[in-house]
Amino acid sequence: MNNFVLAATAQTPRIDFNSITGIMSIEGRCIPDDFWLPILNWFESYLLRPLKSTVIKIDLEYFNIASSKRILFLLYKLNELLESGCNVIVEWRYKIDDEEMFEVGQDFAYMVKFPFEFISYRDGGFSLAI
Repeated sequence: MNNFVLAATAQTPRIDFNSITGIMSIEGRCIPDDFWLPILNWFESYLLRPLKSTVIKIDLEYFNIASSKRILFLLYKLNELLESGCNVIVEWRYKIDDEEMFEVGQDFAYMVKFPFEFISYRDGGFSLAI
């Protein structure tokens, strides 16, 4: 299976889904709804032959309601991986002063069965939130 990589634009995030390592990243801004179809299609293919461990790193500075629904759909698909015996972790990254993005991550975490790691950062680095 090929990896799925998209460069970031002003309205779409950088996507780097790696089928060899099981590490998948979504970073940036996400505004258009039609952007998600190829990503979700790739992920459906990944679900057919997943790795034992999948890590999703989400670091979004902004996303709209339509994108929120797509992100939640992706997270629900991760529940399927967990139920099949795979390890699943979401790293929810947010700027330390962005309480709203932290709270959105907490809301998502309550809707799924796998752990979220909340990682706050300043422009210089990351720290694990407690």
